[in-house]
Amino acid sequence: MTTSFHDRPIMPPSSPFSAEPVLVRLRLIGQMEAWTLTSENILPTGRKTRALLAALALSAPRPMLRGKLAELLWSRRPESQARASLRQEIHRLLEALEPVGPQILSVNRDHLALRPGTVWVDVEEVLRASPNKPAALALLDRELLEDLDGVDPSFDGWLTGERERLRDRARSLAETVLREKTDPESVIPAAQQLLAIDRAHEGAWRALMRAYSARGERGMAIQAYERCRAVLTDQLDTQPSEETQRLLIEIRAANPPPPQPTATPMPPSRIEPVRDPRPTKHPEARSDSRNDARPQPARGGARVGVLPLQLVGTSEAEAHLSAGLAEEITSALARFRWMFLVSSSSLARYATQTRDETAIRRAFGIDFLLDGTIQRVGSRLRVALRLLDLRVGNQVVWSRRFDREVHDLLTMQDEIAAEVVAQIDPEILLIEAQRVTQRPPLDATGYDLVLRAIPLIGRLDREPFMQAGELLRHAVAQEPDYAAAHAWFAYWLMFLVGQGWSPDPEAAMIDAGRLADRAITLDPQDGKALAIAGHVRSFLHHRLREAIALHERALSLNPNLAMAWNLSGVAHAYLGDLDEADRRVQRYKKLSPFDPHAFFFDTARIIVALLQHRHADAADAGREVSQMNPAFSAACKPYLSALGHLGHLEEAETVRERLLLIEPDFTVKNFLATSPFELARDRDHYAAGLLLAGVPAG
Repeated sequence: MTTSFHDRPIMPPSSPFSAEPVLVRLRLIGQMEAWTLTSENILPTGRKTRALLAALALSAPRPMLRGKLAELLWSRRPESQARASLRQEIHRLLEALEPVGPQILSVNRDHLALRPGTVWVDVEEVLRASPNKPAALALLDRELLEDLDGVDPSFDGWLTGERERLRDRARSLAETVLREKTDPESVIPAAQQLLAIDRAHEGAWRALMRAYSARGERGMAIQAYERCRAVLTDQLDTQPSEETQRLLIEIRAANPPPPQPTATPMPPSRIEPVRDPRPTKHPEARSDSRNDARPQPARGGARVGVLPLQLVGTSEAEAHLSAGLAEEITSALARFRWMFLVSSSSLARYATQTRDETAIRRAFGIDFLLDGTIQRVGSRLRVALRLLDLRVGNQVVWSRRFDREVHDLLTMQDEIAAEVVAQIDPEILLIEAQRVTQRPPLDATGYDLVLRAIPLIGRLDREPFMQAGELLRHAVAQEPDYAAAHAWFAYWLMFLVGQGWSPDPEAAMIDAGRLADRAITLDPQDGKALAIAGHVRSFLHHRLREAIALHERALSLNPNLAMAWNLSGVAHAYLGDLDEADRRVQRYKKLSPFDPHAFFFDTARIIVALLQHRHADAADAGREVSQMNPAFSAACKPYLSALGHLGHLEEAETVRERLLLIEPDFTVKNFLATSPFELARDRDHYAAGLLLAGVPAG
């Protein structure tokens, strides 16, 4: 049988058998990674080669027989062919490991092995954990080698066994840690750690219930039971045991605890302190420290907190990044007008104690919590972040990893904070919209109506799109001083005109301008409203310099607003300043590479590439956008022009037919009559491509 880590001795890092210094860091939990200490990625590209390296790492320090490896990776081939394939993979592995290969890999006629002590493996760290030092259990946050399923039936069977043994080891240790805890404050994180390893561990759920009950939090204890029941039903198709059900009855029968005192609020700020109790409809009014400190009207919005990050293997020089990055992200998020932020300094004690997400939600009323780690990998720092929705069992709704060279920590901090906030803003908005649509529309606020409308706009399915317009119309009528409702209504009207769906385009353009102006009058500090107003000015009214001024104000208020970078790039493209347009569109893409509304924003990439005569790039971008949303007519037009210039007439015919289904009356003459492009050369180049693609002249 193949040797596994379950059978081998565990050597500490300082083992005298480790004759060589560590040269490579190998991550096997989650997606496989391999880095030298100088931050050079040496992970093999082929899945078989990765599987070979993984098998050697999990068998270390013992060598593996060539015959066993051949059988593991090519079980369906004759032995001679399997051994020949193994020789090829060994060669590929040595090529991938070329910077350090001879120093970490021992190869002879019969065996392969990793040289003891030369490779750091995350699995080994988990196995070295002890009841006194259980921190490495946190590394087991995902499945072992989750990207290597399906390599070979024999390898799949071996990998299943390795996964089970790793989980068994970790579960056993976590159980020991939990048994040694007695007070509720230490039982809760220990139980949560065990549940992270085994969600169906009923003993851990009972420990959590007892700890919450002992802390006087009967509601949290009952909630823990409900989560236990849901997990057991989902994973095992069973119900909690009699013991767990008896515990629930005891907790429900207990006298309710006396009310707990609430923390005293700090003075109003865009970054909010503890707020308890939480209002049932609207969060309380917030103030803007950049303006006159008078409270804005109470609106709905997500409550967000950022925990100081956990440090993993970093030096004292980077220790300040934990709190500094959390503060930077919190401050950047506070620029988004529809969010309510809890000061990260208020959350700091949870970062140094239990990191108990449930307790954080209870104390601060937080909806979303951003958490993560900072880890040194050679000369680079790795920042791994995840966003938890605390209202649905701490579900991870967004995650991202940032690898940066350690040169300028402050610049690195600014860059990461900018990208994080630009990406989670639209994600949280869509999650909030989905949540609202699942509730009955009774007593809907203006905020609720706006959230119901946003996903319907993005679908560009005509009937639901028109429903979005009615929702926004009601939101404006219901709350005439709500800036966001006016801005989103103007946004909807832009699409209505752009898609050719308005029976009276001139009236719609006037309404869009009026609504956009009203939005920035109601809240001149709302960067998103300013960006929308800028696009109304440029796309609908062709007042390009006014548009650019509005975009600049939006970016001065919120330099991490991806929408503003993108739409300001479009305005510069209309003006003919293509280099600046390209710079701004690239900035948008760096800030938010996977924006939920990318079908709209990435159309700017098509336009800029077309006007720069990079027709192949424009066509590539057009294909990407069409795959995201083929119903968006504004993307079809520059895409079609690029295809015309390239002479790709068959593809152009398909795109043209799709465009004319959306806008049956579209002609080159209509395009020139409504074109926002200031320079004749840009208009003529665009129109020439449309004619070459077969668009009717008019």
